[in-house]
Amino acid sequence: MLPLEDIKVLDFAQFLAGPMAATRLADMGAEVIKIERPQGGDLCRSLVISDQKLGSDSLLFHTINRNKKSVAADLKDAADIEKIKTLIATADVMIHNFRPGVMERIGLGWDVVQKINPRLIYGAVTGYGTTGPWVGKPGQDLLAQSLTGMPWLSGDEGQPPVPTGFAVLDIACGNHLVQGILATLLRRGKTGRGGLVEVDLLSSSIDMQFELFTSFLNGDGSMPSRSQVSNANLSVAAPYGIYACSDGYLAIAMSPIAVLAELLDCPALVPLSDPDKAFALRDEIKAIVRDHLLSQPIQHWLNRLVPADIWCAEVLDWPTLIETQGFAALDMVQDISLPDDSVLRTTRCPIRIDGERAVVSSGGPALGADTDTFLK
Repeated sequence: MLPLEDIKVLDFAQFLAGPMAATRLADMGAEVIKIERPQGGDLCRSLVISDQKLGSDSLLFHTINRNKKSVAADLKDAADIEKIKTLIATADVMIHNFRPGVMERIGLGWDVVQKINPRLIYGAVTGYGTTGPWVGKPGQDLLAQSLTGMPWLSGDEGQPPVPTGFAVLDIACGNHLVQGILATLLRRGKTGRGGLVEVDLLSSSIDMQFELFTSFLNGDGSMPSRSQVSNANLSVAAPYGIYACSDGYLAIAMSPIAVLAELLDCPALVPLSDPDKAFALRDEIKAIVRDHLLSQPIQHWLNRLVPADIWCAEVLDWPTLIETQGFAALDMVQDISLPDDSVLRTTRCPIRIDGERAVVSSGGPALGADTDTFLK
């Protein structure tokens, strides 16, 4: 039995952060019902990336909304709102990511909903919180990254800001919402009352940077400098970074410079082997390592470093990764069936409970497929 069986979740959210949180709850056994517009449904159904569609919907929609049901309802129609309120009365959790004030205007704000169902956990995702001058800004991943300094952590010193190459804040924010919902479900088990769980992209971004941001708050007020060579973490000393070899790239984590000098047979590192100077001299050290590693293939260096327990790894791309035994052992890919009987290969929930992997068999629902079941 999955831990969230018998938990009913209403998913009013669109795009990524909110639906991703609802999907994780579904992975754990919850019954998740998407509430969608009768015309077009979740906007993500038509958000096609990489020219990939499955039937009439985008591949992205099915990736984010697997194992859910769909109810079509017009939230601007009073009759449909009353039907939705009846459904809310039977739910355990509801999730939305409308801008602040939208749910209140249509009559489904927290103050109203908690009176309909005092046991309900109400999860709200916003871009920038519910107060302040940024409330009306679009709650979008790249914009939130940019406003919180995150792109200045990647890339080398002297380069332009480099954003993360995927929707990292949507995913982090969705996970934060799941954490808050699960904590409130635990509290409800003790008190019988629900609660309001609020997350936002801006706070999630700052939280993800908490290690470096704390250092900034307790420092001189200046932005930390990126390494000029192979920057990978602003606060970590050399040789931490990714380096080109003759046939690819090698990542090296924390390692004593003196040990590295011997293993790499690199005399130029010996004068710089004082561990107390590994941060202050990181660019000089990294430049030597960069030039030295370029002379040989990856496996040559791995044969020297791995037996000595130096933390290092080849930088793999996806085609190479999926052919490795390490990836196969994780069993991270699952096949799920879609409403048109096609099959989608996607990732599974990364959580194992009692040794069992959480896998599902169904993809995203057809728009309105379950309306009659839940509203009539």
